[in-house]
Amino acid sequence: MKNKEFYTCSNCGYISPKELGKCPQCGEWNTFLRKVELKSANKRKFDKDLDIYTLNKLSSIERERIKLGIEEFDRILGGGIVPGSVILLGGEPGIGKSTLLLQVAYALCKKGYKVFYASGEESPSQISVRAKRLGVNSDNLLITFETELESINELVSRESPDFLIIDSIQTVYSSEIPGSAGSITQVRESTNFLINLSKRRELTTFIVGHVTKGGEIAGPKFLEHLVDVVLYLEGDKLGIVRLLRGEKNRYGETNDVGVFSMCNEGLIEVVDPTELFIYEKELSVPGTIIFPSLQGMRPLFLEVQALCTQSFIPVPRRNVTGFDFGRTIMLVAVLEKRSGIRLGNMDIFVNLTGGVKITEPAADLAVSLSIASSLKDKPMPSGTVAFGEVGLSGEIRPVQNSQKRLKEALKRGFKRIIVDKSSLSEDFEDNNSIIPVENIKEAIEAIY
Repeated sequence: MKNKEFYTCSNCGYISPKELGKCPQCGEWNTFLRKVELKSANKRKFDKDLDIYTLNKLSSIERERIKLGIEEFDRILGGGIVPGSVILLGGEPGIGKSTLLLQVAYALCKKGYKVFYASGEESPSQISVRAKRLGVNSDNLLITFETELESINELVSRESPDFLIIDSIQTVYSSEIPGSAGSITQVRESTNFLINLSKRRELTTFIVGHVTKGGEIAGPKFLEHLVDVVLYLEGDKLGIVRLLRGEKNRYGETNDVGVFSMCNEGLIEVVDPTELFIYEKELSVPGTIIFPSLQGMRPLFLEVQALCTQSFIPVPRRNVTGFDFGRTIMLVAVLEKRSGIRLGNMDIFVNLTGGVKITEPAADLAVSLSIASSLKDKPMPSGTVAFGEVGLSGEIRPVQNSQKRLKEALKRGFKRIIVDKSSLSEDFEDNNSIIPVENIKEAIEAIY
């Protein structure tokens, strides 16, 4: 029987009967690889018994999670590390990925585990300098400067570590695979090999991946689908705040966030991050308001700042940090149209303190009120909190988990909480601290 020949996109997996220049599914160029499916005239015969498990049997053989003692990290993983799992850690260069994993390795070593750290970006002496600064010192931590996949496999077989750290996947290559290190094919095949190695030996593996300008891990997109856990380390490299965000977790909840502070001693976990994001002495400044963000199931109170100044250029500037730019422009248009505020000749700057980035529309009301406050040059009453989605007609719409945001704001002692009317349940009807509004004009009038 004749073998079947086809072509697959190395980026998204799209299959085509012929080679194409541009993938019609993902839009990438020159990503098609030739594949051959071997046909056999004989039907497949199984020469060995296949393992079949019942759910009860699987439950009985489940291994206990390994807790690091770093509470923020353990919580993101769902209570600890699942043995034999593959964890992908992404983030911009210099954000602190290697520092975090070196601290994780040290925490594991102190529990008696052997950790093998394969670095393709730093020499052992360079890692040693950083380890000394972090106070990391253990005979259970093995370090090598090795990027060839076959050599890493040989070292793992020889040393039999409990944990493997690959820093980073963009530097790893296989001599049996065409292409240079960091190419789509090398990244995909290297990851597949490491996953098979991890599952076969019950070896927990951490894989570091750099991100693109778009904030996605460099390499094939389906790389994230192959691993068990995907974590992102975010923050302003010039600031001290770092957020560890769980984007995927086969063994726990997703979209949870751990907060760390970067210092000379490394990443220090922050149990109560409110003080990092809110500066009490600046809350009486015009254009400043508090927004109760919800990161996963964890509320974080963020300070939203806005500055409006008379523009002296033909096209006024719009600069947004930490919030969606397009949505900010929409809010400016709504303010002009629905509340009579003139912003066409104003330079507008919007910033979320602490280097945090949010995309949820619940921040619409807080951003809008901060702009209005800056334009009027009038500070908001102390302890003002606002959240709600703003529609094109100026209406304030309900958002997810509004009750939880209200409870946390009241618990924190905020005295003025501006929300949409539909979020006001029976539990909060008689609370004078809550100010329900229907539209953006009402919200502005409620403040002034």
